[in-house]
Amino acid sequence: MAGRIPQSFIDELIARSDIVEIINARLPLKKKGREYTACCPFHNEKTPSFTVSETKQFYHCFGCGAHGSVIGFLMDYEHLDFVDAVETLAAEYHLEVPHEQRLNRVGSIKDQKQPLFELLEQASRLYQQQLRQSNKAIDYLKQRGLSGEIAKRYRLGYAPDSWSFLLDKLGDNPGNIKQLKTTGMVVEKSATKRYDRFRDRIMFPILDRRGHTIAFGGRIIDSGEPKYLNSPETPIFHKGDELYGFFEARRAVRNLKRIVVVEGYMDVVALAQSGIEYAVASLGTATTREQIQRLFRSVSELIFCYDGDAAGHQAAWRALENALPVLRDGLEARFLFLPDGEDPDSLVRKEGSEAFATRLNNALPLSEYLFDKLKTEIDTNSVDGKARLANAAKPLLAKIPASVFSDLMYERLAQLVGISASKLNDEQPGADTQDAPRPKATFIPDKRQIRQNALRDAIALLLQYPAVAEAREIPDFFATSSLPGYALLYELYQTVKKNPGIPPAAVMERWRDQEEFEILEKLLLRNVYGTEERSGQAKVFSDAVQRLIEKHQRARFEILEHKLERGGLSESELEEYKSLLSR
Repeated sequence: MAGRIPQSFIDELIARSDIVEIINARLPLKKKGREYTACCPFHNEKTPSFTVSETKQFYHCFGCGAHGSVIGFLMDYEHLDFVDAVETLAAEYHLEVPHEQRLNRVGSIKDQKQPLFELLEQASRLYQQQLRQSNKAIDYLKQRGLSGEIAKRYRLGYAPDSWSFLLDKLGDNPGNIKQLKTTGMVVEKSATKRYDRFRDRIMFPILDRRGHTIAFGGRIIDSGEPKYLNSPETPIFHKGDELYGFFEARRAVRNLKRIVVVEGYMDVVALAQSGIEYAVASLGTATTREQIQRLFRSVSELIFCYDGDAAGHQAAWRALENALPVLRDGLEARFLFLPDGEDPDSLVRKEGSEAFATRLNNALPLSEYLFDKLKTEIDTNSVDGKARLANAAKPLLAKIPASVFSDLMYERLAQLVGISASKLNDEQPGADTQDAPRPKATFIPDKRQIRQNALRDAIALLLQYPAVAEAREIPDFFATSSLPGYALLYELYQTVKKNPGIPPAAVMERWRDQEEFEILEKLLLRNVYGTEERSGQAKVFSDAVQRLIEKHQRARFEILEHKLERGGLSESELEEYKSLLSR
């Protein structure tokens, strides 16, 4: 199992790559001025609004808002995760992707996770073997309408009703026993008391994106609790990131366009048995944002399918909240609630696959579910009720990235409450206030709140032209400044200074998993006046930093002056106050 890809290799790969060349091989581009254009591959359009910048090594669609680096394009266009996108790009330039490895205790290089994968694969094979030998387990699966073929495809198995089946088979030495405990397959109560976690259960192996067994879910055959038992969190299994059946769905459906998210392992397998081979299940918890992001990299449509009871609606609402920050134009989330007492497993067997597919096709769009749910909780026949609806909906809509979909959601809310969309937009949380009156000073750090023009310009220039870092030093006190965005600017500056010649796209990739990534993407596209020439870039950057220094000093002076009035300045603070007073 490969380790982490070194950041230095990612930087080198991006520096060597040409985003125009990579995209043009997949999407024909036309030269237009200093940029290249095409019809956007991420939404339907007749007039090209998709542009690729050769200088910034970045793409942007003015229609749907899609944007990113060459790695981001491969992730979105070819439905890859980050590591696969890096490996795909490296293959274009005949580069071998290195992986960082750790030294084990005896000093030799060894991957610490590979033995865990191998152990779980052995366990899976043992469980599959036990299933073939157990009439009880086979009869149960037949009763649930499952065939031997579908059981084989999903590698279903059976954990015998024994306290030590795996221990006896795989725990023949202290090292293996330790690995069994690490993977959660064996529970240790004391140094002398250990037992298998799974007993008398149908076993569902959980596979990662490469098909490695990383955990198990076990379903009790007879009566007993819990009905489903899952592997615990381990070094190779994080349930908030993984999805049961996703590997199998990608393998079964060549051009995967839709995914159905259900609650249970048996639901996934039963739907596949009926020909609906694009279902996945979250692992005993609400569907997380990370899981939704992973799914949207492979498909453009998600259908969340839940029971119609209170618990089902609660799970659906949590999925909705986690989906909102991920949605962009071209992606769709919908919701299907089943009749009382039914789940996908029972309903598809009762109605058949065609009827179930019809239900999927008629699933509620996220927009309808969101407003319908709020309206059932709020009486909108009064002015007060409409105000409550707006108050409840606006924080949810604010989570949606800027897009046509976001605009339409605000328009729909405006229709429901009877005011103009522009009035709602004026009050949007986080709306751009560049031209609005300056708010009262606040000294609460918030790295996402970047409102000053000087700050935006400085960050934009560092991203677009990293060489401007040589034009003006950014003081160390920016790192601890209470003013919004200063710490982010300082961190960017240090990254550029420590990596001379780093291309803009490589700078961006350092923030891919950070909360500031979305803001930085927008600032990478920002046009800064007076920077057409290199000398202008340096001057504008230097002037912006100077204005930020002065702003910090004014804010710091106000804080110290307020503290002085209350008699609380230390000696060092008093010296700082005198120094600022003399400026």
